[in-house]
Amino acid sequence: MAVHAISRLRALSALTILALALTACMSSNDPPVDDSTQPTTHADSATAVDNGYPVGTGPNPTLPAPEESTLPVVEIAPAVGWPADGAPNPADGFAVTAFARDLDHPRQVLVLPNGDVLVAEANKPETETTPGPMQLAMNAVMKRAGAGVPSADRITLLRDVDGDGIAEERHAFLTGLTSPYGMALVGDTLYVANADALVKVPYTTGATSISATPEKVADLPAGRNHHWTKALVASRDGSKLYVGVGSNSNIAENGMEEEVNRAAVLEIDAATGAVRNFASGLRNPTALALHPGGDVLWAVVNERDEIGNDLVPDYLTSVRDGAFYGWPYSYFGQNVDTRVQPQDEALVAKAVVPDYGLGSHVAPLGLAFYTGDALPARYADGAFIGLHGSWNRKPKVGYSVVFVPFSGGRPSGPIETVLGGFVNQRGDAQGRPVGVAVDGHGGVLVADDVGNAIWRLTASDVPPAAPAR
Repeated sequence: MAVHAISRLRALSALTILALALTACMSSNDPPVDDSTQPTTHADSATAVDNGYPVGTGPNPTLPAPEESTLPVVEIAPAVGWPADGAPNPADGFAVTAFARDLDHPRQVLVLPNGDVLVAEANKPETETTPGPMQLAMNAVMKRAGAGVPSADRITLLRDVDGDGIAEERHAFLTGLTSPYGMALVGDTLYVANADALVKVPYTTGATSISATPEKVADLPAGRNHHWTKALVASRDGSKLYVGVGSNSNIAENGMEEEVNRAAVLEIDAATGAVRNFASGLRNPTALALHPGGDVLWAVVNERDEIGNDLVPDYLTSVRDGAFYGWPYSYFGQNVDTRVQPQDEALVAKAVVPDYGLGSHVAPLGLAFYTGDALPARYADGAFIGLHGSWNRKPKVGYSVVFVPFSGGRPSGPIETVLGGFVNQRGDAQGRPVGVAVDGHGGVLVADDVGNAIWRLTASDVPPAAPAR
């Protein structure tokens, strides 16, 4: 079993830990330091530049020495939701509108070929294990951050009838699910990644609801569900489904026996349901996408906590068949995490360096490559990424939608904030970005699970498009 900072926390009483989680001192009045769409006077390393890239980002981020502490840093933005007609702030050259409001914890978004938009409304399922003191504390922290709501267990269909960028119709498309997250359409089959299984249902173009009982394709790791979200994307030919499965811990402190087929991207055969481990050592691969024009699979990954403000960078990376990305033994290549004992030197020697750091503790949960034509040409094939925001860093980081330019199928420049203002000047979270998708008219849709909205980001000089049915 791993040696971990949490083992020291277990020496404290449950009452002490819960008091830490519930105390008001775990949040400040500061907005995120890297949100370029709103003013801030708080200087911090996240605003510094390293070889032209903000610190902790880019293809070769400089990594500081780890800093262990008895108690983890806890700095969250208490969830308050948006005021009436409130909205996030677009960067220069962009405009934002509410595609839909009053949803129930929207997480991921799928745009169907006819322009309809599916939204997975979900939260963490009930755990199959008895939570310990640390988990109770973290549950309290997450509730304050907006993640304590019951799971709607539903996929909702949104339809923009007149092409004005606002959904006039809303339908309960598929219900009775188990914390649905990832979605993929292959021909006339809709696949849904529940917290415990990949399932499928028949789909008919234009349908506003599905009454068929979902059919299981394959079981997915469940149990403790420290990380419950299951990202999903289909191969180009639809024969394989790729599922991102997060770890059951921070650094395997619950034992590696709980990490079987976790911290991994699984490949599932659509015809047989056979499962194989496609790539491993990815602590929490929360969103998957194929780069346009090819079959290269990419993921955004949430890295480990509790070794410092600026460790470990979350990242964007291509995902190679059979590759190992370090977790839990090392990070960003062969940087050994000495908390983990025993080590596995052979695996560490094979650890792949991720392609692009996104910054430490920013919590990327959404990934979409831009395939539309409504934004300037420089955005073509680049990555829009939803950063849900930190809990283990002070000052706050994330809480924004960012863009990473691509050229020749690779990241090609510094990260850019395109949508911010999710945290107000009092340090409260009005919203938190999750999934992103590109709609049929070239707008970028952003799921906001605290603001219960879907935002639509467009160029500021692009008029609404006519509906395409």
